[in-house]
Amino acid sequence: MPSLFDPIQLRDLEIDNRVWMSPMCTYSADPSAELAGRPTDFHVAHYAARAAGGVGLAIVEATAVVPEGRITPYDLGLWSEDRVADFARVAAALRASGAVPGIQIAHAGRKASTDRPWAGGGPVATTGENGEETHGWTPVGPSAAAFPGLKDPSELSADDIAGVVEAFAATARRADEAGFDVVEIHAAHGYLLHSFLSPLSNHRTDSYGGSLENRARLTLEVVDAVRAVWPVGKPVLLRVSTTDWVEENDGDDRDSWTVAQTVQLARWAAQRGVDLVDASSGGNDVVDIPRTPDYQVSRAAVVRAESGVPVGAVGRVDTPERAQELVRSGQADAVLLGRPLLRDPSWANDAALELGASPRFLEQYAYVL
Repeated sequence: MPSLFDPIQLRDLEIDNRVWMSPMCTYSADPSAELAGRPTDFHVAHYAARAAGGVGLAIVEATAVVPEGRITPYDLGLWSEDRVADFARVAAALRASGAVPGIQIAHAGRKASTDRPWAGGGPVATTGENGEETHGWTPVGPSAAAFPGLKDPSELSADDIAGVVEAFAATARRADEAGFDVVEIHAAHGYLLHSFLSPLSNHRTDSYGGSLENRARLTLEVVDAVRAVWPVGKPVLLRVSTTDWVEENDGDDRDSWTVAQTVQLARWAAQRGVDLVDASSGGNDVVDIPRTPDYQVSRAAVVRAESGVPVGAVGRVDTPERAQELVRSGQADAVLLGRPLLRDPSWANDAALELGASPRFLEQYAYVL
C-alpha cells in the first residue's frame, strides 16, 4: 500500500504527497459590489504559507459560482471574467510555493446570505432598518424549506436549475484560465447540491425530487457540465457529506441522506469523470454529531471500499501517525487537513520528518534547515 508521502496520480496530474489542504472558508473578501468575491493579499499569503509548508494539494475555499451562491457577503466568487486575474494570483502563489493549486466551486443554496461565524452567523438582511445596504439577499433551494434558523429560500424553477448548471461550468472554465489544476465541486454541508440530494430538504415532485436518481440529478448534471469544459487531463473532485447524521440519532426515522446513498452517488459520479470523492459529513440539519476520532473517516472508508472510487478522508486527522494509517490501510487515498494546518502551516513537512520521509522545503529554506 502507498504511504502518506508517496505521490498520487490523478489523470495526467501527479501530486507529490497525500497531505492536502482542505477548503476552509476564511470570510475575508470585501463585500462591496465592485470587490465582492475577489481574493485579497490575505488569501495569497494564507494559501502560499500552507503550500510552502509541504502540502501536496491546496484547495482554495468555497468559491461561489454566482453572487447569491455565497455563504456570506465575505466569501470568494468567480462568477465573472474580470475576477480571473485575482484568482490567478492565488494559483500562481500556490504553484510557486510547491503545491498543486486546486479550487472548490460552490453554491450555498438555502444556507446563503448569513453573517460571518464570529459575528454570530445569523441571516443578513437585504436592507437595514434605515434602508442602508447590508449586502444580504434571498437564498434559493430545491424547496421553500428553510435551514433551521435561517431565511426562507425561494424554490428554484427548472430554468433556474439549468442556470445553476451553466454557472458551475462557467466558473470551472474560469478556474482553468486562472491556472488551477484541480477543481472540486461542493456537494456537501447542506449547501445547494447537498440540499437537492437529501430528502430532508428536497420536497420536489418533479424530475429533481423523490427517488435517489432524481435527487442526484442536479449534482450529476453539474459534474457533466464541469467535465465538459475542464481539461481532460486535469482531475475533478467531488466533496460530499456521507450522512446527514439523522439516521444515527435514535428515535428519528425521517428520510435523510445516508452512507449507502453516498456510495451510489460516488459510483455514478466516477462514471461521469469524477476522480476522487472528498468525504465529509453533516451540515444539512441541526443534529448531534459524535466527537470520536473516526466519526467521519470511518464512513469515508466505507465509501472507498463499497464504491471502488478513490476517497479523501477529512475530520479529526490530527497526527502524522493517524494520517499514515488511513493511507497505508487503504481506507483513504489522501487525507485533507483543516484545523491542523491553521495551527501549523508546516504540518506536512513536520509530519514527513516525523515519519522518516523527505520534507518538501522550499530551496530558500532548505539550505539552512
